[in-house]
Amino acid sequence: MISQAIFLFISGAEIGFILFIVLLVFGADKVPEIARGLGKAMRQVKDATNDIKSEISKGAEKQGIDIDITKDVRKEIDKVKDDVDEVTGPIKRKF
Repeated sequence: MISQAIFLFISGAEIGFILFIVLLVFGADKVPEIARGLGKAMRQVKDATNDIKSEISKGAEKQGIDIDITKDVRKEIDKVKDDVDEVTGPIKRKF
């Protein structure tokens, strides 16, 4: 379901048509080289974003800023669970 949104609502037939056009334009021998180049570029972008994330984390730790928001979110979820248990406690049924 989510993968459909990532591909910008392109169906399988449209992707196949695009690949066919790429094959016609660049030829069968160039397609693997292009795919390798795209893979390397995507890897470099991923590595760069990981480096940026780690630099931000290190800088935040040096400044004493807590960047782990999962603790805060977990705390809020637990509060809501406790509130729900308080309200539904007397009306719970055991099956």
